[in-house]
Amino acid sequence: MKKYELMTIYPLDDEKSKKGAEDVKSVLTNFGAEITEEKHFGDRDLTYTINKQKKGRFYLYTMKLNPSKIVEIDKSFKINMNLLKYQFVRLDEKDSK
Repeated sequence: MKKYELMTIYPLDDEKSKKGAEDVKSVLTNFGAEITEEKHFGDRDLTYTINKQKKGRFYLYTMKLNPSKIVEIDKSFKINMNLLKYQFVRLDEKDSK
């Protein structure tokens, strides 16, 4: 299992962002991810408009995950209407300390 960070952006609507975050955590755990840390980065302006949204609610997840599962997780995230954007970043062992 490798270490990854996942940055996610949700709509500002409390109900949508809460549902989106629950769905993301559910998908990650269903695919065997071990979430070690979850940080709320607050509400921020987006660089460009996404789904008619100019602001978003940012969350950062740190996890251990089997790299072969990322493609399957990506497919699940694409159909989540409460998730505006997301990006996986693999952490090097020296960066994860």
